[in-house]
Amino acid sequence: MVNSPSFNPNNRVNVPIHRYRNRAITDTFEPGSTMKPLAVMNALDYGSYGTLDLVDTSPGFVRIGGRRIPDPKNRGMLSLADVLKYSSNVGSTKLALSTPKDSFLSLFYRMGLVDSSGVDLVGESAGLFNEQRRWSDSEIASLSFGYGISVTAAQLARMYTTIGAGGISRPLSIVKTDFAKPTDKVVSEDVARDVLSMMESVISTEGSGKNAIVKGYRLAGKTGTSQKATAGGYGHDYVNTFAGIGPVSNPRIVTVVVINDPKGDYYYGGETAAPTFGKIMQQTLRLLNVPPDAADQQIQLAEIKRGSSNVN
Repeated sequence: MVNSPSFNPNNRVNVPIHRYRNRAITDTFEPGSTMKPLAVMNALDYGSYGTLDLVDTSPGFVRIGGRRIPDPKNRGMLSLADVLKYSSNVGSTKLALSTPKDSFLSLFYRMGLVDSSGVDLVGESAGLFNEQRRWSDSEIASLSFGYGISVTAAQLARMYTTIGAGGISRPLSIVKTDFAKPTDKVVSEDVARDVLSMMESVISTEGSGKNAIVKGYRLAGKTGTSQKATAGGYGHDYVNTFAGIGPVSNPRIVTVVVINDPKGDYYYGGETAAPTFGKIMQQTLRLLNVPPDAADQQIQLAEIKRGSSNVN
């Protein structure tokens, strides 16, 4: 749990008071496209779509209640994995609206996105979710690509931990103990594994998270770029996010990177948060001695082992 810019707690002279807070648990933001795996998960769990079904995103936009929701380009028929890979707003909208609204909304509660993460640290925010009796199709569409809800980095980490744990949700903790944590089965293991596998396509040479690739490891994740809300709408400041899991073959680590108000010409999560995610995951997996699970790396290890046995 890291914040930057930070401060030296032994010397707080001339340090602005806003730097004292732990942004990972206090600051909320609209998570953008890092929510799209929930639209896929909900459709699979409800049965409105199967893993081999395609989503028609033509002609590159969809109109919901007089509102136009676009994709950067018309990609036509997309698999569920490609909806995540290319971060299709049209695809996530159609997936979210393919089930009863209560089904999709309940997933946000079950994933812990409207409650504390469980870390029990002073100052933690429970995020912001506009609970209401009636939801319009347009509001459901916004939720499907991460608008209309604000979360903390810790809440987002809990959501991705649940996916990596095969659909089992547990409270987060910063203290390692032998006490069993309360668990909640959010979705079936098969659905969670399917979504995890689909998110692996994001961190590929053609995916929106290609800058998060770590050589030798299979990683799964999702980029997020959201505009900051201002009075009367949205401004021109952004929040970049990348959340991911690794290694895919045996999930051990979830990392969430949030970059508030990135400067310069690059303001998409795939350009700023993704490279940071990749560097953190690379060092963490190596420090924990997690063996590489990418096919090319496994072949190399097998050749080394065969060579060692021949020598012996």
